[in-house]
Amino acid sequence: MKKLWDERYAIDEYFYGTQANDFLVSQSGLLASGQSCLAVADGEGRNGVWLAEQGLQVRSLDYSNVAQLKAQKLARQRRVSIDFEQADLLQWNWGENRFDIVVGIFVQFVSGAQRDFLFEQMQRCLKPSGLLLLQGYTPRQLEFKTGGPSQIENLYTEEILRGAFSELDVLHLCEHDAVIREGVGHNGMSALIDFVGRKT
Repeated sequence: MKKLWDERYAIDEYFYGTQANDFLVSQSGLLASGQSCLAVADGEGRNGVWLAEQGLQVRSLDYSNVAQLKAQKLARQRRVSIDFEQADLLQWNWGENRFDIVVGIFVQFVSGAQRDFLFEQMQRCLKPSGLLLLQGYTPRQLEFKTGGPSQIENLYTEEILRGAFSELDVLHLCEHDAVIREGVGHNGMSALIDFVGRKT
């Protein structure tokens, strides 16, 4: 798995671009300077860097050291400080009540029990009243073929997210189609699902 991601990121350009995800940017009103934030599977850093630019204290977590070297370069270019950590998300010590914000943008490389585990850990590491911001592809993305996994079991539905995050207060949950331009990795009309939940 690590080799696959290292090879994907081993190009001069940024595979998913350098601008933050549109959904994440649209939630900027929920963010406050000084909050602690975990950027899950942050790749080349586009979202973690943007979060740091909003004044958050960001830990950018990813499995690929190739991606993180590019993320560090982007952070230097944008003059922000980020705590980078390379780790396997399925082995990492997530802890409990650590972060005000947890961000997961297109974290769709696992399914079944492994996804259940990741979702459980994302909730567990949130502080009380902390926010989870999540965007992913729905199964209809297999028709568009403009990015994301080719395995239907890795894709999200409203039912999956409501079930996985039943202990959170759902502030926003919406399936929709939109054109996204995120490098060569995500490019074109896309079947998306957005989720915002608050830990009670």
